[in-house]
Amino acid sequence: MKKPRIIFMGTPEFAANSLKALHESGANIVAVITAPDRKSGRGMKLSPSAVSETARELNLPTLKPEKLKNEDFLAELKALKPDIQVVVAFRMLPEVVWNLPRLGTFNIHASLLPQYRGAAPINWALINGEKQSGVSSFFLSHEIDTGNVIFQEKIDILPDDDAGTLHDKLMLLGAELMLKTVNAIADGTAKAYPQSALEAGEVLKTAPKIFKDDCRIDWNQPSPSIHNKIRGLSPYPAAWTEISTPETEPLMLKIFRAKIATDSQNLKPGEIFSDGKTVLKVGTADGLLQIEELQLAGKKRMPTSDFLRGYNLQPATQLS
Repeated sequence: MKKPRIIFMGTPEFAANSLKALHESGANIVAVITAPDRKSGRGMKLSPSAVSETARELNLPTLKPEKLKNEDFLAELKALKPDIQVVVAFRMLPEVVWNLPRLGTFNIHASLLPQYRGAAPINWALINGEKQSGVSSFFLSHEIDTGNVIFQEKIDILPDDDAGTLHDKLMLLGAELMLKTVNAIADGTAKAYPQSALEAGEVLKTAPKIFKDDCRIDWNQPSPSIHNKIRGLSPYPAAWTEISTPETEPLMLKIFRAKIATDSQNLKPGEIFSDGKTVLKVGTADGLLQIEELQLAGKKRMPTSDFLRGYNLQPATQLS
């Protein structure tokens, strides 16, 4: 049987892993579409995306359009005569692009659709304290993340998972699901189901893009909610708070790792207790959180013990 002509679309590491898996499977990848090189770092040098780097290593032809409706780009796309387009962590496609392949365009999304449609499904699943996540493959349609679902795979969220560890687990699971979906579409066995059939009366939770203000910790919240927020934003973009005393200007403090303390010490929300060596506890609405890893503005990420050695905690130091 003739191998289908496949175009792969993606940008970050999550997608690059799927591209490697697709190439290793022997698929006929006729082109890779990714984001244009962007300026980054102190020198603001142009840097290629993770998918662009992987495509170069695999010697795959790559297109980096600024605009997906550009006539020259669309002409190149049509000339490639794709049978299938695979989309993993890419931008929203116009219909003229996703409707092009003979066998359709499908996406890999890092949630169990219809739950957590949107840009940040991994973060929001953790922030909301979910016990389970997964990946879904679905055919693209007009509304983002709403197309008919082809396959899903579930995974348990462990108590010590954060956004980084869950990302890596779903990245590997997503690559496996992507290959399964390509093969099913190619041999005509893929069956797709409307997402309404999967809702089963559930309240739908969304996963919108996360902004800086979304990451600020409110110490008036219960300890489990703050703990989930910290793990859901670690390592990036990171939950943050401000540390200050009545005599000092507030400094941003990012918190990457914490645990719910079980002792009965009574602190007001945002109030700090420390032994000056290894322990840094903060009051919440219903108890205490013990901070284990953090980063003061202008400094590197470090364990609490290193922070306490270099930062002189004054009386009345507060987090807000």
